[in-house]
Amino acid sequence: MPSTSRFYRIAIRMGTAIAPVVGWFNPKIRTGTRLRRDAGERLLEWARWNRDPARPLVWFHASSVGEGLQAQAVLLALRRIRADCQIVYTHFSPSAVDLARRIESDVSDCLPYDLPQPVERLLAVLEPDLVVFAKLDVWPELSTRAATSSAQVAIVAATVSPGSSRLRWPVRQLLQPGYRAVAAAAVISPEDGQRLVRLGVDRDRIHVLGDPRFDSVADRVRSVSPDEPLLRFGSGAPTLVAGSTWPADENVLLPAFTRLRQQRPDARLIVVPHEPTGEHLNGLEQSARAAGLPSPVRLSAAEGPVPFLVVDRVGVLAVLYGAGTIAYVGGGYGAAGLHSVLEPAAWALPVTFGPRWQNSRDAALLLEAGAAVALPDSGAESAPEALRELWAAWLADEASRKSQGHRGREVVDQGTGASERSAAMLARLISGRRPRRSPPAAQSTRPSMR
Repeated sequence: MPSTSRFYRIAIRMGTAIAPVVGWFNPKIRTGTRLRRDAGERLLEWARWNRDPARPLVWFHASSVGEGLQAQAVLLALRRIRADCQIVYTHFSPSAVDLARRIESDVSDCLPYDLPQPVERLLAVLEPDLVVFAKLDVWPELSTRAATSSAQVAIVAATVSPGSSRLRWPVRQLLQPGYRAVAAAAVISPEDGQRLVRLGVDRDRIHVLGDPRFDSVADRVRSVSPDEPLLRFGSGAPTLVAGSTWPADENVLLPAFTRLRQQRPDARLIVVPHEPTGEHLNGLEQSARAAGLPSPVRLSAAEGPVPFLVVDRVGVLAVLYGAGTIAYVGGGYGAAGLHSVLEPAAWALPVTFGPRWQNSRDAALLLEAGAAVALPDSGAESAPEALRELWAAWLADEASRKSQGHRGREVVDQGTGASERSAAMLARLISGRRPRRSPPAAQSTRPSMR
């Protein structure tokens, strides 16, 4: 079995050592360090009282919210196929805490650092039959040691962008042992499979099964009640919903909306920042005043539809797209990377985004189907005018706008089914497992993570 290198272990130990220091200057890292402090102990405690060695255990890991939604769709499908499984769910990013609490697992927590001793102790106690990584977040120590302990290792929703740093030296060499331990990988496309081979996965273990995120998004939209209170913010007037925005997006959005209101004073704008920190929200409000827009109202204070709504909490974007007439997806300006375009497409909204979309397979699918428009990389002066023209055209031609939106919904519908296919792959891996290694009596004593 492959094992991690000395250089990888040194790098991880250095990272864990400096994380608390960096956390003084970075709130996200500080929160992550705090969450990981006792994560392993909490998982050990759950296993002490709840691990049933007579039942198979599947350990899902997804780094953040996007990967978590893909993992969730497969997890639910696996539950339907193998209701006897116990399921552990871990995440890495602090942003995924709320999602982890909602996922139908037996226990969920933050993943401890990928160090040999904590990983060995967790594997010894949890005794997983299967460790499943979502998308690409394969942790080499966990992967290689799970395979050595005779658990199976799998990836679902695997996708590797052509520009991924994991494909370049020295990152690829450091991570390669973890990918070599993979017994089965469900990839989104053949191209993703080819790049996964470069990372170390055996070609014969790769299966092109599609993207579970399509199932997750479609299910999420279907579950929204017509009486959902958030939908009222789009009632009675054309509403433009801009989701997962960064300041670079807002530098285009706000001038475009200012100009649009000269033609359509009834138009409304809902801006959902990707990170609604106090600093970001205050800056957005200052920019709105400078652009001559109505004073934005925060969602926490809004009692009904307003000309300009700013969302000051997370977790509501997928529903708020349902209040929209047109959608803008952030990340296509600056270096953040384009965020998910599937939620507005699932609501049958026409979608637009900035010029840096090339690493998004979903954006490419929508563009090919004529369901989205990418704004030109035309500079700060002309970009707002291009967006204003597009919005005005869509609002003036309802038939064309709805046609584009329906084409987007068709793209989502055609992409569903990957969750069931991926879950079936995992179920086959579980079915080939031997009986549990530890008798029930062994559950009374558990090693410490310390």
